[in-house]
Amino acid sequence: MNSFPAWYFDESKMAGVDFEDVAQVEAYDCNQTSSTPEKEQALVTRLGISSKHTIIDFGAGTGTFAIQASLAGASVHAIDISQAMLNYAQRKAKTSGVTNIKFHQAGFLTYQHQDEPVDFVVIKNALHILPDFWKMIAFLRIIALLKPNGIFYLRDAIFSFPPTEYETSINEWIKQVAKPEGQGWTAKDFEMHVREEHSTFTWIIEEMLTRAGFKILELTSFTPAYTEYLCIKQLT
Repeated sequence: MNSFPAWYFDESKMAGVDFEDVAQVEAYDCNQTSSTPEKEQALVTRLGISSKHTIIDFGAGTGTFAIQASLAGASVHAIDISQAMLNYAQRKAKTSGVTNIKFHQAGFLTYQHQDEPVDFVVIKNALHILPDFWKMIAFLRIIALLKPNGIFYLRDAIFSFPPTEYETSINEWIKQVAKPEGQGWTAKDFEMHVREEHSTFTWIIEEMLTRAGFKILELTSFTPAYTEYLCIKQLT
């Protein structure tokens, strides 16, 4: 069993939501409107994932992307810090009839890969649980998991607005994306995200990715608050 220093970040202490509560896991699955089977299937197709590939899905949550990658024939390692999330994802996978997903209870900083390097690492809407120092450590660990020319896909609440406009930009973001209670993530959920989690600026993420050894192939800011990166592990 691996041991970590006393100063190591504890990923199990996630802000705001108790992801060991089955009811909250079910609510999370319903609220994840950006992660439907159709949208995840489109991402699998866009990335070119097929039966010849092995994927690591960090922060796999309730497993929607992992299942779609598996249905495309890929071998998938679905990793999440929450066992309740993994249990829920396993039930969904069984219902979908897929058997080529390995589920691991671990985090960005603690997962220990026992197989060969992989073709893809995917993180969607999960990296923000880490403060910036630990994001950098996560990127270093991720690049070590990839084959030469392996692909890293990242999407999250990553801010592209000018820092001087933070107050107006955050208020406008919450106003645009918040849903009424029972219909999705509420204004209180997004307020908690900004107050207690660790979303950061695009220019910080880009410097980290480059220093870790990635080349950014594509960068898309869908809104001033959501950004995705498609990166490749550069040969040294």
